[in-house]
Amino acid sequence: MTTLRIRKKHHNHLNNPFTSNSKTLPFIKGPLFFTQTIPYHHTFHLGDSFLVTWASKDGGSISISHQSQPKRSIWATLPGQAFVSAALAETQVDESRGSFVIKDRNIQLVCNCQTVEDIRMINEFDDCFYAKDDDFLSGVDHKFEFKNIEYPALLIMGRIFSFKKNKKMVPLGEIQDSLHLLNKEPSNSARYWLLFDQKNSNQLGFQLRLGKPDFRDQQKVTPRIYKGFTRRLSLNWRRRRRRGFVAVTSADEDVVVKTVEPSNRFNRVCLTYSSERNERFYGFGEQFSHMDFKGKRVPIIVQEQGIGRGDQPITFAANLISYRSGGDWSTTYAPSPLYMTSKMRSLYLEGYDYSVFDLTRDDRVQIQIYGGFAEGRILNGNSPCELIECLTESIGRPPKLPDWIISGPVVGMQGGTATVRDVWEELKKYEVPVSAFWLQDWVGQRKTVIGSQLWWNWEVDAERYRGWQELIKDLTSEHIKVMTYCNPCLAPMNGKANVQRNLFEEAKKLGILVRDSNGEPYMVPNTAFDVGMLDLTHPYTASWFKQVLQEMINDGVSGWMADFGEGLPVDACLYSGEDPISAHNRYPELWAKLNHEFVEEWKSKHAREEHEGSEEALVFFMRAGFRNSPRWAMLFWEGDQMVSWQANDGIKSSVVGLLSSGISGYAYNHSDIGGYCAVKLPFCLNYTRSEELLLRWMELNAFTSVFRTHEGNKPSCNSQFYSNHKTLSHFARLAKMYKAWTFYRIQLVEEASQKGLPVCRHLFLHYPNDEYVHSLTYEQFLVGTEILVVPVLDKGKKKVKAYFPIGEKCPWKHIWTGNLYTEQGSKVWIEAHLGYPAIFVKDGSVVGDTFLKNLKEYNIL
Repeated sequence: MTTLRIRKKHHNHLNNPFTSNSKTLPFIKGPLFFTQTIPYHHTFHLGDSFLVTWASKDGGSISISHQSQPKRSIWATLPGQAFVSAALAETQVDESRGSFVIKDRNIQLVCNCQTVEDIRMINEFDDCFYAKDDDFLSGVDHKFEFKNIEYPALLIMGRIFSFKKNKKMVPLGEIQDSLHLLNKEPSNSARYWLLFDQKNSNQLGFQLRLGKPDFRDQQKVTPRIYKGFTRRLSLNWRRRRRRGFVAVTSADEDVVVKTVEPSNRFNRVCLTYSSERNERFYGFGEQFSHMDFKGKRVPIIVQEQGIGRGDQPITFAANLISYRSGGDWSTTYAPSPLYMTSKMRSLYLEGYDYSVFDLTRDDRVQIQIYGGFAEGRILNGNSPCELIECLTESIGRPPKLPDWIISGPVVGMQGGTATVRDVWEELKKYEVPVSAFWLQDWVGQRKTVIGSQLWWNWEVDAERYRGWQELIKDLTSEHIKVMTYCNPCLAPMNGKANVQRNLFEEAKKLGILVRDSNGEPYMVPNTAFDVGMLDLTHPYTASWFKQVLQEMINDGVSGWMADFGEGLPVDACLYSGEDPISAHNRYPELWAKLNHEFVEEWKSKHAREEHEGSEEALVFFMRAGFRNSPRWAMLFWEGDQMVSWQANDGIKSSVVGLLSSGISGYAYNHSDIGGYCAVKLPFCLNYTRSEELLLRWMELNAFTSVFRTHEGNKPSCNSQFYSNHKTLSHFARLAKMYKAWTFYRIQLVEEASQKGLPVCRHLFLHYPNDEYVHSLTYEQFLVGTEILVVPVLDKGKKKVKAYFPIGEKCPWKHIWTGNLYTEQGSKVWIEAHLGYPAIFVKDGSVVGDTFLKNLKEYNIL
């Protein structure tokens, strides 16, 4: 019988440190056949902007182009090769504390051969589209109807099928004989419908639907596939388990096996199309290890990024102590099923199903979607910036950030009222232009087996922050905002003395927590304690949590970190009843949308002509996201980097995450100055924040959207900006450097809200024809178009190698020496001592001249 296996690894005490990655179907290849009724060569005009061409040459292929450049293909299939395929497979999900590994098990059926039997234009009132006696179209049932079609549309129809194992493959030249043979030979098959329609002048939509499979070879197929997930079984529940569930446990894991009703649907759909050997693939959301993904299989699932992500020995140790907690190169809080290439091709998937982009072949791409259908959009643009504009036109663009959060440093502090006031006094002495204090421990701290952690109950701890409202009032009088922390999880308040509202109990009584298979609140393991998660699909959740946020704002708070969002278990039961593996990817968008709605409602309620300036606006920032998150989230940060110099999860990875997310529509992003995750184990591992790392990270983040400090998970072990005179002086210097380009940052924020272009940009966005630029990852980046940043990202280094791209007419001016670099395509070693990062501006530009003028006024230059 077919099953879905969910292996819970939350509480394993010892694990295999060499964990395997997600494993999906092998790359599927198969032939394409077509009938004589298909024209030898025909071009269809789709809307007023797109051309779709069918050519029978070399076995048949489809090519899509834009009418502005009819000879440039923006999407094409491979001649004689199937471009639609599907499969039935079982799924195993290994889950541990927000980390997920998805594996295909027991691949039961693969339909890798395809026919094209009709290509036609359809209109809204075309009788043949709805005719019951139309052999092809009558197979589309109500569950898989096409949605939101823009007419006229192009419909391609045919079958996918599998030959019997002993079936001899027919040469492509014998098409008619092979089709005749297929009609008689037993094979497993299904109809498909692939529809293209123009969404706007630069976006072409596609929808792929499959009919019910015709299982002629019954011995090969088990007609049972999963349709949902079950909760981990405890021993007590196991004694009274419901019919249809079987629990299997072993010494090192908990396994839940769920059997479900038979289904006659595929649960894997694949689209295959052409690529080029030298084509670079960028995007896929916020990625931390790579910029170019050609040659890789990229899984798209929201999850914890991991501790180390391949950097050793920390990844080994993290995996040993907690299953998969080390992560790998592909694990990220904010993936997205979209890309753009060096050939100016771009595509994204709609929906929230788990998907894998297989880019391992030189000449083709295959997208594997864990579901029964596929839909998305193909984008047209002549440059990377045009493609980003086109992309964000549909997925959404962020609102304009208020000036206050981008005008000075956001100081991350913990410790209570007295500690904050003491540090505030020190910052005054060094004339630091503070914009806000971010106080994540406003809810209080508790001691656990792993150290000090927050009480996840979103109200101020009156003992830790005595005189809370007075503190906010005093800071506000100096034009300094106060920011706090929350997330969509709630912890039981057992053991906390000064609780005013027990939010966990309130949410439990209202029934707005995610539930397990018994209908009880799903207690999700989180480090040293378990929490309940808000069910964001429940109609009461948003209004209840907005009221919690309102109480926080009533005290004078101006912003907050909206943390987490990546950990919805894949066997959770939601109010909406939706498939939890799809809901898992949608959850961070729902979390962002809730916060966004609150901000917009607050803005509407408090709008006054005299207070319409952005100084009064609220801000929230978050780390988890998916495709449409730029529409809802105001600001992102990159999560929990290690306090290290390493490439996969240290300072270098923060640059890669910044630039990859920018290509994916995340216009405003930043990282914790100095990193977050410190690990200190006696005689074993010592990852703590050094003073040099902290100072260099300040220099890096002084040229990102937001300049925000964080004490890290082990404040006492880390060097802090307030540690000594040197760190305070350096912090003051870089804070003023950040403030010196505020005028330009405001321009870029405005541009981001209108076009979706990121503040910080990979050089590819403006120099796509420079081959060397394609090889850059974290080495350097642009701020807008006018500032070039070459950060120091290695311990002990005082020089960096700057590259001046081909295609820039203006010389680049080094801000400290005034030296001009005019040779395009040149590499030059630049001095970069502490406090003097390698920064260049375009010579003679208004932005460059104003930046230098401001640096002089702040006594920096």
